[in-house]
Amino acid sequence: MELIQSFSVDHTRIVPGIFTSRVDHLGSFSVTTYDVRLKRPNREPVIDVAAMHSLEHLIATFLRNEPDWKDEVIYWGPMGCLTGFYLILKGNRASSEIYDLLLNAFRSVEDAHEVPGTAPANCGHYLMHNLEMAKWYAREFVSYLEDNAGNSAIFEYPGADRPMTGDGKHFYDS
Repeated sequence: MELIQSFSVDHTRIVPGIFTSRVDHLGSFSVTTYDVRLKRPNREPVIDVAAMHSLEHLIATFLRNEPDWKDEVIYWGPMGCLTGFYLILKGNRASSEIYDLLLNAFRSVEDAHEVPGTAPANCGHYLMHNLEMAKWYAREFVSYLEDNAGNSAIFEYPGADRPMTGDGKHFYDS
C-alpha cells in the first residue's frame, strides 16, 4: 500500500501553520484538505482533549456561519494526534489564501461566552468541554500566526527524507 500524503510529511520538522495536505479532483470540481497545525508534533504537549473538543465546536460554528465562506466548508475536525485540525474546503486555494479566514476564526474564540452545541442532544460527549483552555490555545495560535505572517514556513510542509531501497520502495514503508 502507498503511504498517504499526511504520513509522508516529516513530522519531526513540521511547525504550526496552515498547510495544503491534499487536493482531490472530483469531476468538475476540487476539494482541498488543509492541515491546520497548532502544535509541533512530537515536541510539544498535545492540545488538551476537552479544549480540542471545544475548539472543534467553536471554529466549526464560526466557519459554517461566515458569510463569504460558509458554502465552501465541507469539514472541520480534530487530528487524531491532537496537534491540530483538518479543514476541507471546496476549490483549490493556496494555504496562504485562507490565512485571514483562520486567523479570524481563532480570534472569534476569545469572544465566546459558551461552547455551541453542548447539550446532550447535540453532542456525543457534551460534558467534555473546556472553554477557558480553548481560549488559551486560540490566543496562542493567533499570536503565532500574527508573528509569523511573513514566514513561508507556516504555509509549506517540510519535505520528508525517505530513502529508497534497491528495488525502488521507500525504506520506511511496510
